[in-house]
Amino acid sequence: MRNAKKCLVFILSAVIIFGTLSGCGSKSGSAASSSPFDLAVCLATEPGTIDPTLNSALDSGTMLQHFFEGLMKWTDDGKGNATLTFGQAKSMDKTINSDGTVTYTFKLRSDAKWSDGKPVTSGDFVYSWQRLADHATGASYSYQIDMVKGYDAIANGTPTGEKAKGENGSETEVIKYADPSTLGVSAPDDDTFVVTLTYDCPYFREICAFPATFPLRKDIITSAGDKWTFDPSTYVSNGPYKLSEWIHNSHIKAVKNEYYYDVSKLGPASITFQLMDDANAMYSAFRSGTLQFIEEVPSDEVTTLLASGDLKLAEYLGTSFVCFQNQKTPFNDERVREAFSLAIDRNYIVNNVTKTGEVPADAYVPSGVSDVGGTGAKDFRTVGGGYYSVAAGDYTSNCKKAQELLAQAGYPDGKDFPAVEYLYGTDDRNKSLAEALQQMWKTALGVNVSLSNQDWATFGSNLQSGNYTIASMVFTADFNDPISFLDLWRTGNGNNISQYSSSEYDTAIDSAKTTPDASARMKSLHSAEGILMKDSAIAPLYFYTNMYMLDKNVKGLYYSPLGYYFFSYCTKTAG
Repeated sequence: MRNAKKCLVFILSAVIIFGTLSGCGSKSGSAASSSPFDLAVCLATEPGTIDPTLNSALDSGTMLQHFFEGLMKWTDDGKGNATLTFGQAKSMDKTINSDGTVTYTFKLRSDAKWSDGKPVTSGDFVYSWQRLADHATGASYSYQIDMVKGYDAIANGTPTGEKAKGENGSETEVIKYADPSTLGVSAPDDDTFVVTLTYDCPYFREICAFPATFPLRKDIITSAGDKWTFDPSTYVSNGPYKLSEWIHNSHIKAVKNEYYYDVSKLGPASITFQLMDDANAMYSAFRSGTLQFIEEVPSDEVTTLLASGDLKLAEYLGTSFVCFQNQKTPFNDERVREAFSLAIDRNYIVNNVTKTGEVPADAYVPSGVSDVGGTGAKDFRTVGGGYYSVAAGDYTSNCKKAQELLAQAGYPDGKDFPAVEYLYGTDDRNKSLAEALQQMWKTALGVNVSLSNQDWATFGSNLQSGNYTIASMVFTADFNDPISFLDLWRTGNGNNISQYSSSEYDTAIDSAKTTPDASARMKSLHSAEGILMKDSAIAPLYFYTNMYMLDKNVKGLYYSPLGYYFFSYCTKTAG
């Protein structure tokens, strides 16, 4: 998932094994052992949206995992394992049809209810999935259901061969979009949700636990319109918690959903998501007891806090990278992009800037993503290898090649290089990273790069619209498959903020999505990554870890290396 805050995971098909989390061990589904308490956490600043269909950020995605629930959900087995299990569905039947399509039939649990007491119906899933696919909705994550029959004609449309004139007299091809009602989802009755896929998608069950596929109430959204998420009276949800209050740029407060089927076993009486973007303020609030959980600490505190054990690290399958706007000069030249990438000293960054166990990235897809193959094929990264050297001793030769490439592009020693700006979101580590990159590009290439930090909402908006030249970015997997990372850069993808476009790349991705042969599929995905790296569409920096601090008296937190933290079953002991 795109994560603007950290600039959007190691999942097996049924179970996630992750690093030991301080405070874990309370099993969801078992009665909470302490008195009700109020939990205050800080994940991010003001979210761009808490609409499940429109959200594309990990931090608000964590909030959504508390407000809503999909057909499937992630739960804790009490031993530090996050497990994929049934959520609003009580059963699932899978049928492989003679034409190669696949039909999933979900039966909903009888006690699934909305926060206003009305039953959750299969029609609520039909509505949300059709809304997600609809081109008019403009959801950047609509492609998460591109395996559903009929999706492509709804989301991407079909060229008509006709031309239409724009206001400036230019002509564009007319695209006809199919009606969302043609999507391969149906509700034979209120308790049955049927999905038809064009192929046997290996990660479909994980998609059913992803926020974009959560059910929604058509009557609410039709009545309240775009403002439906702002008011607790219209923000009707079906998860363990419901919205109580949203004071913009201050906090979002969630309280127990009394109609949730497992409400008697929930922990906190309320969860307050404090909206902050200053690491010093977060850390101070944690130390004073105002916050019980934070994900950011001041950079100068990291080493000491890690040594003391107060700062914890969790597995996190994600990649931090520099994103180039591929359609803008000078980054429409792959030689310039490669020069900027080779001029980055990734070892310096992980050793002196981030300092929390990150691994220098020599490719895009991080270690831990599954592959197929013979002996030694542990994961996609092991099979694929690296695309450039990140050895400390090779940095000098990398810089020499970078200088040659920049000269070939017409900018010897940085001469006549146009003014460019590096955009990043407000937080301590991003500022330090931006300053380090600025110095590297100046020293190695003779290029002056200005820096601009923005609040997260503005930053995300500028990335989505392509209104930047260089920017910081993180992407974390949404499911355990390399296509979660690689599909991002297909032409027209709603999250393709680099605006990279390659017909060769698109062909490789499309091949991976249509072949039933697992080995051939992975071969296509390795090919796609090779094309992406050859074109230097982005510049990977490092493979991620996740840091956090948790009040020692809070127990029962569980975590998915997708980056989601789950607070619903936390308890608190006297301390």
